[in-house]
Amino acid sequence: MIKIPRPQKRRAATKRLIELSGTPVLLCLQCGKCTAGCPFASEMDLAPHQLVHYAQLGLIEELSGCNAIWYCATCFTCQSRCPVEIDIAALSEAIRIIVLDEDDGKFDPDKIDRSKLVDVPQQALVSLFRKFSR
Repeated sequence: MIKIPRPQKRRAATKRLIELSGTPVLLCLQCGKCTAGCPFASEMDLAPHQLVHYAQLGLIEELSGCNAIWYCATCFTCQSRCPVEIDIAALSEAIRIIVLDEDDGKFDPDKIDRSKLVDVPQQALVSLFRKFSR
């Protein structure tokens, strides 16, 4: 087996995503079943399986700029179809956490720029607050 080294920063980013989401993104087979079942995949700039692949590579900057993390409806269709039970909804929430609060990985609603709230789905904020608040 050939191992391709990743820069330390990317390894740390992947590890942080795994810790925040509780989902083993490195086990993803890239089969695409999550994308095939996702009701919002056609609206996303990154398909669910691509989102997981970027997480595997530790590409936080690319993930933070995509709309897929905000369009996830947390319907868990992806997880129910995944042969290794990758929880893309939890992964999306973890990425949102990193985007909204890069200080300590916790969601603080007082730190959100009010102008951005117009574009953020309410369900995403409620889910973030419920799972990752202090």
